[in-house]
Amino acid sequence: MRQVSAVLVLLALAPAGLEAQQDAALPIREWNVPWGRETRPRDPYVAPDGKIVFVGQRGNYIARLDPASGEFKRYEIDAGTHPHNVIVDDQGMAWYAGNRNGTIGKLNLATGAITRYPMPDSASRDPHTMMFDGKGNIWFTMQQSDRVGRLNMTTGKVDVIPTGTRTRPYGLVVDKTGRPWFDLFATNKIGTVDPATLKLQEFPLPSDSARPRRIAMTTDGAVWYVDYRRGFLGRLDPKTGTVKEWPNPSGRQSLPYAMSVDDQDRLWFVETGVQPNRFVGFDSKTERFFANTPVPGGGGTVRHMTFDPKTRVIWFGTDMGTIGKAEVGKAGGLTP
Repeated sequence: MRQVSAVLVLLALAPAGLEAQQDAALPIREWNVPWGRETRPRDPYVAPDGKIVFVGQRGNYIARLDPASGEFKRYEIDAGTHPHNVIVDDQGMAWYAGNRNGTIGKLNLATGAITRYPMPDSASRDPHTMMFDGKGNIWFTMQQSDRVGRLNMTTGKVDVIPTGTRTRPYGLVVDKTGRPWFDLFATNKIGTVDPATLKLQEFPLPSDSARPRRIAMTTDGAVWYVDYRRGFLGRLDPKTGTVKEWPNPSGRQSLPYAMSVDDQDRLWFVETGVQPNRFVGFDSKTERFFANTPVPGGGGTVRHMTFDPKTRVIWFGTDMGTIGKAEVGKAGGLTP
């Protein structure tokens, strides 16, 4: 049975001084993917060797970018896979979500060999967003299947947890205990699963019309989300169910989508309802927006991004056919 937590709502108005701080400079660089925007390059991830691995969702490929040389390498995968997301483990294996063929694949970047892990049933058809739990598993969402899954990377066993009809689990993050947290995008709820019991728990958000799409977590255990429909950034305290929200700089039209958090607990998200897309920063400690930078190539839509603590860079892909990096460690000279 699903559990529902009570919610205390705190709504924060746009902080004073936003106009003075939102234009802090954020260095952004983009690389044009040689196979074209129509292949939808997306979801870059930093491999252990510093190379950037990403998928071509419509082009049915996995690719690698060397940021130092600008060289790209393409790996062909099964026709009909339509990879949605990729993550790379410590051994340099690229795990990708087969969004159209109900499979998670493991690509050996050194040899090109592929190992396939099919879903356990036909109803679990669309692996979406994945993350390692640090315990030998991969947690992932299945948006159209209304499910969340867990893959054991050694045995290949897949556990499936239904999230209810028309819930559309979407963005996902895993906390330091190995517990997954995810947006239930067709609802106004954040979900989580107990890794030991596989029991689902839900946290409703303050507005019935909220539609959380991507998710992040700060070191204090707070769960952050972007409300795609209403144009808000939100913070959920999982211990109390308390929710606090801040309206985005571009307001209701902002359509916030890709989201990440850096090593200073600063939240970063991209407003995709404005063109060019805008890269926005928010300091979770001061509760102030401090950066608002247009994506140089326009962005089209920036759907997912990843922070690399070694270089203090956020990597992202755009619907304009680029892979980009935002040097958030240099944001407006605000690095302590």
